Amino acid sequence: MRLLLDSHAVLWWHEGRNLSVRTRSWIDSDESEVFVSVVSSWELGIKQAKDKIRLVRSVSEIVDFYGFSRLPVTWAHAEIAEALPHIHGDPSDRMLVAQAQCEGLSLVTNDLRLARYQVHVVPTNG
Repeated sequence: MRLLLDSHAVLWWHEGRNLSVRTRSWIDSDESEVFVSVVSSWELGIKQAKDKIRLVRSVSEIVDFYGFSRLPVTWAHAEIAEALPHIHGDPSDRMLVAQAQCEGLSLVTNDLRLARYQVHVVPTNG
């Protein structure tokens, strides 16, 4: 399975909380390729700067520690995000949807509204 972790899923994986056994097993599987977007690093960095979260390790360190793949933002991702219907207003989530669509990834998230886009969603609790 090819997975893209939503920002909160990266944190929950690292902190060992809020992910179902099934979702954790998919992320941990040798058969899975797990991606983290630069968008998540940017989003979590902003939240940390606003004192909404506290990161003990940077997202970059977390990605490297677990052997996840880094996913940059490309022009194709931006064009897809721009064309998405206005189902969800969060620009970070919209970009993750666009990246998942463009790269053929399943999006691991607890925001089930994102499933209304044409993207496969893996619920964090399911």
